[in-house]
Amino acid sequence: MGSLLEIIALHPADAEAAQEGGADRLELCASMEADGLCPSVSTVSAIRRVTDLPLRVMLRLENSFTTNGAELNRLTAMAQSYLSAGADGFVLGFLTPDNQVDVESVSALTSTFAGTPWTFHRAIDAVLEQQRAWTALRTLPGLDCVLTAGSSIGVSHGLDDLCKLAKEDPAVAGVMMAGGGLQPEHVPWLFQSGVRRFHVGTSVRQDGSWTKAYVNSRFVRSWRNLLDAQDARE
Repeated sequence: MGSLLEIIALHPADAEAAQEGGADRLELCASMEADGLCPSVSTVSAIRRVTDLPLRVMLRLENSFTTNGAELNRLTAMAQSYLSAGADGFVLGFLTPDNQVDVESVSALTSTFAGTPWTFHRAIDAVLEQQRAWTALRTLPGLDCVLTAGSSIGVSHGLDDLCKLAKEDPAVAGVMMAGGGLQPEHVPWLFQSGVRRFHVGTSVRQDGSWTKAYVNSRFVRSWRNLLDAQDARE
């Protein structure tokens, strides 16, 4: 399969630039100082009006990987609003207080939008037992992508673990999306390990700033060209 390039979009201008640069999909979120929280429904609608790229919307209300019944109820309602606004999928992930995948909470939420694809986000990088976590993820219906840096502090620190996981299990490689400080020099190693999905945030923004710059289409194009060149070597 060809590689997938997902770009984080905070505004319609981000979405337009990402599409112009050759992105395949957008992740929509807000509050990057908290590693991404739910955007407004109006933002999702506005982005939907300027792009036909698939949109995956963040379902996360607090700067935490744990959740509770009240929050799940709010997220359930928000998910339906996002779908009405044009979302194609979601990004979410919860852990138990002892840092294991919270299968019960994730299943409860995802069952309310059955048939809609979703990504488990970088909560996976905070678990204590990676193999146990990946085994748990296999049981979750609708999951088709797992965003991971291999380390809570980014791909530069987790690259070896990502490559090892992907090489050892093609099923893991098939759903793994590398992201979290991803740099161009990481891509060949990930490709060699079977990874074909890549998630980019600050590196397509001038000076890597979330607040001072929108997505730059030329930066996105450089990523697109990099991935296309790797695809061509297959």
